[in-house]
Amino acid sequence: MSLNRTDKAAAVEDIAAQAAKSQTLVLAEYRGSTVADLTKLRSSARAQNVYLRVLKNTLARRAVKGTGFEVASEYMVGPLIYGFSHDAVAAAKVVNDFAKTNDKLVIKAGAYNGKLLDKLSVAALASIPSREVLLSQVCGLLQSPMASLARAVAAVSAKKSESASAA
Repeated sequence: MSLNRTDKAAAVEDIAAQAAKSQTLVLAEYRGSTVADLTKLRSSARAQNVYLRVLKNTLARRAVKGTGFEVASEYMVGPLIYGFSHDAVAAAKVVNDFAKTNDKLVIKAGAYNGKLLDKLSVAALASIPSREVLLSQVCGLLQSPMASLARAVAAVSAKKSESASAA
């Protein structure tokens, strides 16, 4: 069923609002995918807070015009599913992980920070750990010297108490 003019305008506004809040866009061709497969993809996208939607390409081009995602406009042809995410890696990770298990889903391109990403760049972006994982790694690195110092002080204290009790 085709959309009337007001529905199209509402769809463009919705997509433009998502694009304004997002850091990453991933485009993937879903030709030949089953409804069950796309339902699984949407479910995993929802769990990762990724806005995933099948859109008319002309509406998507209008929505991203003037944003950092406009660089991907030339790749907006064919049956595509669009993934927007606030997290820099979430959309790439969701689509890339699903594409590994489903050969019908083919990543076409993406955009991040106003730069066009090809298929390999999207896969590289997907391999970066999420923000939470990176923050926990930084915390671990910051705690490591303090923990080492505490162990060294405890060892010195234990050695002094041993020598005091032996004397």
